[in-house]
Amino acid sequence: MLQVLVDADNVVPARVQPVVDLLGRVPGVRTVVTGRSSALAQVGWPADAVVEPCSGWQRADLALARAYRPDRFPLVLITGDGDFGLLAARHPGPVLVISGAASTALRDAATVVDPAVVGVEPVRAWLAAVGVSVNG
Repeated sequence: MLQVLVDADNVVPARVQPVVDLLGRVPGVRTVVTGRSSALAQVGWPADAVVEPCSGWQRADLALARAYRPDRFPLVLITGDGDFGLLAARHPGPVLVISGAASTALRDAATVVDPAVVGVEPVRAWLAAVGVSVNG
């Protein structure tokens, strides 16, 4: 099962929405989204996404860390926050980071794509390379 963790406070909607739309065509995705209510309201989240409004220093990060499941399946992190570098480095499966300014820790541990600059085709290619099918 593909796991998607989104820190809506750290990535602008122009980067998030195209990826969310693409992942909406992937069966069996588990999406968890955290952030300020104002950030959450800027993106159309899938109906089955777990959306947890959080505000205050590190609360969104803690909510995502609690939601994370270490398994061998692919992980997509939508964040620019370097706090997730260790999680990405230790994840047993492949990791994709969606970010415009990913930290060095994230760039060292994962494939990084900025869909606002390059579109979603690199995301689609990564999904295919790790064995995840996109319907349509």
